[in-house]
Amino acid sequence: MTSTQEDDASGDEDVLALSGIRVIEFCHMVMGPTAGMILADLGADVIKIEPINGDTTRRLVHQGAGFFATYNRNKRSLALDLKTPGGLAAAKRLAEGADVIVENLRPGALDDLGLGYTDMSADNPGLIYCALKGFLDGPYAHRKALDEVVQMMGGLAYMTGPTGRPLRAGASVTDIMGGMFGVIGIMAALRDRERTGRGQPVSAALYETTVHMVAQHMMQYAVTGEPSGPMPDRPRAWAVYDTFQTSDGKSVFIGIVSDTQWRIFCEAFARQDLMDDPDLASNAQRFTARDRIMPLLRELFGALPKAELMEICDRIGLPFAPIARPHDLFEDPHLQESRGLLDVTLPDGRPTKVPALPLMMDGNRTKIRRDLPRIGEHSNEILIEAGYSPEEIQALLSDGAVVIEEQD
Repeated sequence: MTSTQEDDASGDEDVLALSGIRVIEFCHMVMGPTAGMILADLGADVIKIEPINGDTTRRLVHQGAGFFATYNRNKRSLALDLKTPGGLAAAKRLAEGADVIVENLRPGALDDLGLGYTDMSADNPGLIYCALKGFLDGPYAHRKALDEVVQMMGGLAYMTGPTGRPLRAGASVTDIMGGMFGVIGIMAALRDRERTGRGQPVSAALYETTVHMVAQHMMQYAVTGEPSGPMPDRPRAWAVYDTFQTSDGKSVFIGIVSDTQWRIFCEAFARQDLMDDPDLASNAQRFTARDRIMPLLRELFGALPKAELMEICDRIGLPFAPIARPHDLFEDPHLQESRGLLDVTLPDGRPTKVPALPLMMDGNRTKIRRDLPRIGEHSNEILIEAGYSPEEIQALLSDGAVVIEEQD
């Protein structure tokens, strides 16, 4: 097992769960970098090997503009040209001493370079090698996959959009969850290595992740014989589970999902008549009577401004939610006060916030120990750690095999 020399030697750093685990990341886009980010946030030394011109997500625009800033904190950047003998040799030397390799390149790309599991585990039998792909082994394994592709073929887009209009989810949910499953496999393999001393290959894939997400709908059909319809068109389980317009033109989602909540609602809004109506006593009865009660609720809730309606729901314990946009969350008081937003510096030097991992360990949230890396920011120190002499590093530079960021 390797050690993160800097973190382990520093008395100022907390010893995190994965301190001492070295991860080599050959990844781009979302799925692989998500796995690397989670491991890094939990304390692993994640070395991101990227091309000499940088990860392609550094240059994406529009809805891809936030990819690099979201998924690459707490990592060190080593910029190598793997098409050069020196760059490839450096990558192999690092991989030989790694605990974990994570890759999400095209199938066979690293095998062709001699960086696949078979080659790397020959001299490093404790290596855990996580390949994140579009499909696990099977008839589809050769296909190219994107988040949207697997959402369409895995039934998620069908469930998300209205009938006849399949719609991908509004975030890279399959990429992100696929990366999470990769981490779960890595953690299990690390535990197994503690017992056996052996590493192993681990795989996770976008398609199978999507199938896992729609499993509840598959099993609904198995249990009832009735196929699931798209979520926008589905029969509702609860009578009141809707978005309501407020008097100031805003929207609030409110759910009344139990008979107790119905009584609480009636008392808070002084609607004893609704509470006493025997035809509204149960959720099933209220569901049948939706055409009668929904206009009453829309009028009742619509007479109040958003803030007042949410305050009442919060006070009496009804499920409610404002309709937030992603950029609104920077100002969310809960995220701010619960340490759910972390400080990060964008490549252009501007400070901003990024969501922390959605978990706590021993009462603590994860932190950013390393800001977003610049291209090749850590190349020199990583090569020195790998045993390269200054002369050897200079030779790599001269051959164009490595990029080392100029230090201020």
